[in-house]
Amino acid sequence: QVQLVESGGGLVQAGGSLRLSCAASGRTFSSYAMGWFRQAPGKEREFVAGIRWSGTSTNYADSVKGRFTISRDNAKNTVYLQMNALKPEDTAVYYCAAVRSTGVVVDAKFYPYWGQGTQVTVSS
Repeated sequence: QVQLVESGGGLVQAGGSLRLSCAASGRTFSSYAMGWFRQAPGKEREFVAGIRWSGTSTNYADSVKGRFTISRDNAKNTVYLQMNALKPEDTAVYYCAAVRSTGVVVDAKFYPYWGQGTQVTVSS
């Protein structure tokens, strides 16, 4: 069982930056691939970024490539999402998720563990 708690969301102007954190419980955090997803009002949840258990491989949605960076610190049981050059269309609730996997997982249906989400609002 893994419990996830996101933090770092907020209101920011377009072009600004935010850093989301996701703290995980449990002693086997390094066994889990981690992902960030987001859901805007009236839209389906979508993949944003994913990272391998070791941090040596990552994957990004085309819409965030070059602007967002996912990273993890297994000693702190924490995964991060650095978001730069934010756009109004990045406004959404952001969720982190965990799955036991040796690779990067991009499909939300494979993630059994989810955080409660943190709101990110980007004003124009």
